[in-house]
Amino acid sequence: MSKRAAGGRKANPAHILLEKHMRELGLDFVKEYRFHPTRKWRFDFLWKPDVAIEIEGGIFTQGRHSRGAGMQKDMDKYNQATMMMYKVLRFSTTDVLRGRAKAFLAAHMGDGQ
Repeated sequence: MSKRAAGGRKANPAHILLEKHMRELGLDFVKEYRFHPTRKWRFDFLWKPDVAIEIEGGIFTQGRHSRGAGMQKDMDKYNQATMMMYKVLRFSTTDVLRGRAKAFLAAHMGDGQ
Protein backbone atom coordinates (compact mmCIF):
# COMPACT_ATOMS: atom_id res chain seq x y z
CA MET A 1 0.00 0.00 0.00
CA SER A 2 1.43 3.41 -0.95
CA LYS A 3 1.62 6.37 1.37
CA ARG A 4 -0.68 9.26 0.56
CA ALA A 5 -0.04 12.95 1.08
CA ALA A 6 -2.73 15.45 1.99
CA GLY A 7 -5.41 15.64 -0.67
CA GLY A 8 -5.00 11.97 -1.57
CA ARG A 9 -1.90 12.47 -3.70
CA LYS A 10 0.71 9.72 -3.75
CA ALA A 11 3.61 10.63 -1.46
CA ASN A 12 6.75 11.53 -3.38
CA PRO A 13 10.07 9.91 -2.33
CA ALA A 14 11.70 13.35 -2.04
CA HIS A 15 8.93 14.54 0.30
CA ILE A 16 9.31 11.42 2.43
CA LEU A 17 13.09 11.84 2.57
CA LEU A 18 12.99 15.56 3.41
CA GLU A 19 10.50 14.85 6.19
CA LYS A 20 12.93 12.22 7.54
CA HIS A 21 15.85 14.65 7.29
CA MET A 22 13.93 17.39 9.07
CA ARG A 23 13.08 14.98 11.89
CA GLU A 24 16.75 13.93 12.11
CA LEU A 25 17.69 17.60 12.44
CA GLY A 26 15.12 18.03 15.21
CA LEU A 27 13.13 20.62 13.26
CA ASP A 28 9.50 21.31 14.07
CA PHE A 29 7.39 21.56 10.94
CA VAL A 30 3.91 21.16 9.51
CA LYS A 31 3.33 19.17 6.32
CA GLU A 32 1.02 20.46 3.59
CA TYR A 33 0.38 23.74 5.39
CA ARG A 34 -2.49 25.72 3.89
CA PHE A 35 -1.32 29.31 4.12
CA HIS A 36 -3.90 31.33 2.21
CA PRO A 37 -7.37 32.10 3.62
CA THR A 38 -9.28 31.71 0.33
CA ARG A 39 -7.02 29.88 -2.13
CA LYS A 40 -6.24 26.19 -1.73
CA TRP A 41 -2.50 26.86 -1.83
CA ARG A 42 -0.32 24.79 0.46
CA PHE A 43 3.35 24.73 1.27
CA ASP A 44 5.00 21.31 1.21
CA PHE A 45 6.34 22.12 4.69
CA LEU A 46 6.10 25.06 7.05
CA TRP A 47 9.20 25.40 9.21
CA LYS A 48 9.17 28.20 11.75
CA PRO A 49 6.17 30.52 11.66
CA ASP A 50 7.33 32.29 8.52
CA VAL A 51 9.59 29.89 6.58
CA ALA A 52 8.03 27.65 3.96
CA ILE A 53 9.75 24.82 2.10
CA GLU A 54 8.76 23.75 -1.38
CA ILE A 55 10.12 20.82 -3.38
CA GLU A 56 10.04 21.52 -7.10
CA GLY A 57 9.71 18.23 -8.93
CA GLY A 58 10.07 17.44 -12.61
CA ILE A 59 12.25 20.44 -13.41
CA PHE A 60 14.44 18.43 -15.80
CA THR A 61 11.64 16.37 -17.38
CA GLN A 62 9.21 19.07 -18.49
CA GLY A 63 7.14 18.48 -15.37
CA ARG A 64 4.54 20.87 -14.02
CA HIS A 65 7.07 23.28 -12.51
CA SER A 66 8.95 23.82 -15.78
CA ARG A 67 6.05 24.41 -18.20
CA GLY A 68 4.49 27.81 -18.75
CA ALA A 69 1.13 27.33 -17.02
CA GLY A 70 2.67 25.57 -14.01
CA MET A 71 5.39 28.18 -13.68
CA GLN A 72 2.79 30.96 -13.80
CA LYS A 73 0.77 29.30 -11.03
CA ASP A 74 3.93 28.90 -8.95
CA MET A 75 4.80 32.57 -9.42
CA ASP A 76 1.29 33.62 -8.36
CA LYS A 77 1.54 31.43 -5.26
CA TYR A 78 5.06 32.50 -4.28
CA ASN A 79 4.38 36.20 -4.87
CA GLN A 80 1.30 36.04 -2.66
CA ALA A 81 3.27 34.14 -0.01
CA THR A 82 5.96 36.84 -0.09
CA MET A 83 3.37 39.58 0.39
CA MET A 84 2.05 37.60 3.38
CA MET A 85 5.58 37.79 4.84
CA TYR A 86 6.60 34.15 4.26
CA LYS A 87 10.13 33.26 3.19
CA VAL A 88 9.95 30.41 0.71
CA LEU A 89 12.87 28.00 0.38
CA ARG A 90 12.74 26.09 -2.89
CA PHE A 91 14.59 22.83 -3.43
CA SER A 92 14.62 20.51 -6.41
CA THR A 93 13.96 16.81 -6.02
CA THR A 94 17.68 16.33 -6.75
CA ASP A 95 18.58 18.73 -3.90
CA VAL A 96 16.62 16.55 -1.50
CA LEU A 97 17.77 13.17 -2.80
CA ARG A 98 21.45 14.18 -2.76
CA GLY A 99 21.26 15.68 0.74
CA ARG A 100 21.80 19.29 -0.31
CA ALA A 101 18.47 20.42 1.16
CA LYS A 102 19.30 18.76 4.49
CA ALA A 103 22.76 20.36 4.52
CA PHE A 104 21.27 23.79 3.77
CA LEU A 105 18.71 23.45 6.57
CA ALA A 106 21.39 22.21 8.99
CA ALA A 107 23.57 25.21 8.16
CA HIS A 108 20.70 27.63 8.78
CA MET A 109 18.93 26.02 11.75
CA GLY A 110 19.99 28.75 14.16
CA ASP A 111 19.03 31.64 11.91
CA GLY A 112 16.40 33.65 13.71
CA GLN A 113 15.79 31.08 16.45
